[in-house]
Amino acid sequence: MRAVQLIAWERPAELRDVPRPEPGPGEVLLEVRAAGLCHSDLHLMHWPAGTLPYELPFTLGHEVAGTVAELGEGTDGIRVGDSVLVYGPWGCGRCPRCSLGEEHLCQAKNGRPGGGCGLGRDGGLAEYVVLPSPRLAVPIGDLDPAAAAPLADAALTPYHAIKRALPVLRPGSAAVVIGVGGLGHVAVQLLRALTACRIVAVDLREDALRLAAHAGADVTLHADGLTPGEVRAAAGGRGAELVLDFVGVDATLALAAATVAAGGHVSIAGVGGGTFPMRFGAVPPETPVIITNWGTRSELAEVVELARSGAVAIEVDRVPLEAVPAAYVRLEAGDVRGRVVAVP
Repeated sequence: MRAVQLIAWERPAELRDVPRPEPGPGEVLLEVRAAGLCHSDLHLMHWPAGTLPYELPFTLGHEVAGTVAELGEGTDGIRVGDSVLVYGPWGCGRCPRCSLGEEHLCQAKNGRPGGGCGLGRDGGLAEYVVLPSPRLAVPIGDLDPAAAAPLADAALTPYHAIKRALPVLRPGSAAVVIGVGGLGHVAVQLLRALTACRIVAVDLREDALRLAAHAGADVTLHADGLTPGEVRAAAGGRGAELVLDFVGVDATLALAAATVAAGGHVSIAGVGGGTFPMRFGAVPPETPVIITNWGTRSELAEVVELARSGAVAIEVDRVPLEAVPAAYVRLEAGDVRGRVVAVP
């Protein structure tokens, strides 16, 4: 079968022919219907050897929807033909965190990142993928797989961050979304669906700002030359109760620190390699700053229900599997609106 694999560090991914996987005992073979491309895939291609504890090669793709094709011996709780979305952060399934559905915080990983679908283990940018357990499959019913696949990260990650901050997102509050790409435009939709807060979107790209406005942002601001004072004014004058940074470079992290309100939340989802200025005087008092990492299995099921209700609709750019390497080039150049999704 065909698969897009990372075969060497600091090199682009390649489309290769690899053997079709077979499910072992307790496992699930999924025929992939759609798999999303993510900026974190680009980081994997750019980082040097030793940055992450992964062995090469492996197939990329951590946003995956498909149809159950075959069950390994002893696998139950799922049927051949079921249409499902893959929960990407594969934990041990046994530690206290995993027992609560918080596999993104699996204690067996000892705080080390990744170790999930398309992250050190074969993912869904292929014709088939094996899931270690049926617990990692969330039913999607009649949702379009190409529209559903990005929910696994592009919707789950901002949903997890916003859900945590809901107690401070009261009517009259404000949220700032920095970076309105694949995750950011979904964050705007989620904020509009879940809260009555004022939504301010910040990006360098005019096309992204138009997408943010379409998604429900009250104010859109071009990031070039933007000052914290201008963002605070757009948020109502006192700063934002929630700042979501989907970029994560020094400039955006400094902007987040300077625009969050006292007692607000800063959630960092972008992995741009910047440093947050966590020092006295740079950040308002009692401001939690959290590096957001995916979400729980139950939250993914909630995100699916939001999509089924029409509250979340991810803009999708569909490409065939053979066009994925070129699509990564477009993604890195910022020439993507919404989410690129490969349809094998």
